[in-house]
Amino acid sequence: MPPRLESLIGDRSQLDGLIINIELTLTSIIQGVALSFLCENATASLSHGRIQDLPYIANGLLLILLFWSRSIGHTLTLIRWPLDFTHNFFYFGSAFLEAVTFGQIGNPVGWYGTLTCFSIVVWLLFVLDQRLISRRTKGVNDPRLEQLMVLVRKDQNLNIFYLIPALIAFHAGAAWFSFEASTNWPDWVLVTAILQFFCFLAYMVYLLRMMSRLFVLMHPEATE
Repeated sequence: MPPRLESLIGDRSQLDGLIINIELTLTSIIQGVALSFLCENATASLSHGRIQDLPYIANGLLLILLFWSRSIGHTLTLIRWPLDFTHNFFYFGSAFLEAVTFGQIGNPVGWYGTLTCFSIVVWLLFVLDQRLISRRTKGVNDPRLEQLMVLVRKDQNLNIFYLIPALIAFHAGAAWFSFEASTNWPDWVLVTAILQFFCFLAYMVYLLRMMSRLFVLMHPEATE
């Protein structure tokens, strides 16, 4: 049973645990909803024999895995009491754009156009979450937690100044290329989808390596 409200008042550790559970549940639910939209549109696409849509389906699955993994790692390292509603509202907005994107399977211009908007929202989320890092590092006197926050801030800045802007530029350029290619070079339409697959895959490798470093700092005995 969940703890009673009166038992939580003044108990910071229980409040932190409650907020972490809320974040983990929310992240899993909204990405589960996004996955249901991907499955629905992938089934419709493949049932009509549109094999050329397979790269977009694979990229959609990678996108869900990336967002879910990033959110889980973020929750375990940064999220504490009090609950940040604005942060969670951005999660809902991102999931909404994911679902809209999956409805564009078979329409490359719509796919990349919506992903451009999604990437902008993700960039704003990274910027907004700087507040959480500042709040988490306030009054820190644990050397291991200091190392953890240094690594988190380094990753945050890398995404804000380089990785996510590059993703926005790629998706905007891919939308333009798909529009031109559909008329002038139809055989080249899938090039951007293949490039996107390798970009997502490379980011996944980076993310998993970075998360493993974070988790070692959180629980160093795990490597023994």
